[in-house]
Amino acid sequence: MKLKSLFLIITNILLFGCISDSNETTTQTHITLNFNHYWDENEFTSTELNSLNLTNAFGNLLSIERLRYLISDIVLTKEDGQIIEIQEYNLTDISNEASLTYTPTELIEPGLYNNISFVFGLTNEKNSDSSYVDLNSESWNVPLMLGGGYHFLQMDGKFLNTDNEEQGYNYHAIRASNNPGDNWDSAQDTFFRVDLGAIIITADAEINIAVNISEWFKTPNSWNLNNFNQMLMQNYEAQVMMYENGQNVFTLMSND
Repeated sequence: MKLKSLFLIITNILLFGCISDSNETTTQTHITLNFNHYWDENEFTSTELNSLNLTNAFGNLLSIERLRYLISDIVLTKEDGQIIEIQEYNLTDISNEASLTYTPTELIEPGLYNNISFVFGLTNEKNSDSSYVDLNSESWNVPLMLGGGYHFLQMDGKFLNTDNEEQGYNYHAIRASNNPGDNWDSAQDTFFRVDLGAIIITADAEINIAVNISEWFKTPNSWNLNNFNQMLMQNYEAQVMMYENGQNVFTLMSND
């Protein structure tokens, strides 16, 4: 009888443990970030690439031929102040539809969160070397003479200059470099955290983010491509201006 009772106790413990594990699993879910691109009110997709039909705030007529940017370190803040960190990253490429949807591997507890945020680019700690094999394969590196590490943004295209001729531009954001060359140093961080605000996480929640590309040329710096078009990676002033304009690019649309 004692053996039978012991067997029943062990069976109940194991069964209860399995039920607990099952419940614990079902209370966790993935989140998916969808990046939806716009030029002000107009949707911008890969079909609009290479078309000289965009006008920035300064009045330059321009096209976009390539648009890629890096986001990392998602943070969710619960109502009680608890912070959940997802230390992953995603390289978004408007010409690669699969990259416009990003589902981190980490599972999240459903519920109300006071804020969701991510880093545009990489923090200095994570941008200190060139160890990301997948980013290396995308030619995402920054030359050592500019501090090494990785790009935050690559936007390339054409614009009509003051002679009404098409001219190329390379709007590339990296760490702001002061005294580029052998004595390189970084005087100002140009990665930044994007706070999207409160969201409700449900099962397999999709979080829709609006990316207004025109803001890179707009606020607070009205961007004149005649003055700032190429060789911007080593241009400290240009990098700081990009950092300032980037604050208004990303906004939360909705989550389902």
